[in-house]
Amino acid sequence: MRPKIRLIYNPTAGKEAFRSKLAEVLRILEESGLEASCHATRGVGDAKMAAVEAASDGFEYVVACGGDGTVNEVVSGLAKVQARPVLGIIPAGTTNDLARALGIPFQIEEAAKLIAKRYEIPLDLGRIQLGNKGHAEQAERYFVNIAACGKLTEITYDVPSKMKTMLGQLAYYMKGLELLPGLRPIHLRVESPENVYDGQAMLCLITNSRSVAGFERIAPLASVNDGQFDVLLVKPTNLGDMIRLVSAGLRGEHTADERVMYFHANSIRLSSMEMVDVNIDGEYGGELPTSIQVMQHHLSIIVDERKH
Repeated sequence: MRPKIRLIYNPTAGKEAFRSKLAEVLRILEESGLEASCHATRGVGDAKMAAVEAASDGFEYVVACGGDGTVNEVVSGLAKVQARPVLGIIPAGTTNDLARALGIPFQIEEAAKLIAKRYEIPLDLGRIQLGNKGHAEQAERYFVNIAACGKLTEITYDVPSKMKTMLGQLAYYMKGLELLPGLRPIHLRVESPENVYDGQAMLCLITNSRSVAGFERIAPLASVNDGQFDVLLVKPTNLGDMIRLVSAGLRGEHTADERVMYFHANSIRLSSMEMVDVNIDGEYGGELPTSIQVMQHHLSIIVDERKH
């Protein structure tokens, strides 16, 4: 029997490019010896349920076709099942951070050809416990790329979907420029086994890969399967210095700045005396406090053998 592969695609992701390429993608996968089928998502949470169903139906491979939100939903579905299919990604969103970090091509047909080769590596996940331990409202979430807090991280879910479709990543930059003058620090307590910070901060990023919001050098030492998060915390700074830090971030030189804490940890506890949102893979994910742990090698993902 041929291995079964299920494509879970967001028909509105990015500039709606994937839908027009679907027939060609299916042809590529079928000709490689896979039995391919697809599922078009209909709303928030549908990709997660489709991933769970694919796993229970015995699919060996599940491919997230869309942006970072679609990838997160598919991963969140696969994370809880016992027999976990191998994950594939066909990037069709606005930033595609995990695909960017892993060197997965952004051309849809080329990404499909990569999946057809079925070379896989282990992938870490982040597991998030929102709310106080033992509290009735405590919820569990997962992320594959980043968990973050700070006003600047709200860009990713503040940008209207129509604007993202029309302008792509430029929409995020425009929103960032709009928010910069009004940025203010928030209170954060960040605890890891080896580091504690309690004070004002502009931003805190807990990353599993090098790419964040399209910036490919935000966490220059990050690896998707080393069992560690890369944690970046930006201390209070004025507008001019913040702009310079962003510029340094484009060159990968920001981690040496005295206003930046950069360290590794396999678990993190975040809390605040204020109401602070948590951004999970580019989407609103609840509010602090939260505990975050690495789930090392919890999934496998298809990548380019030449780059890994």
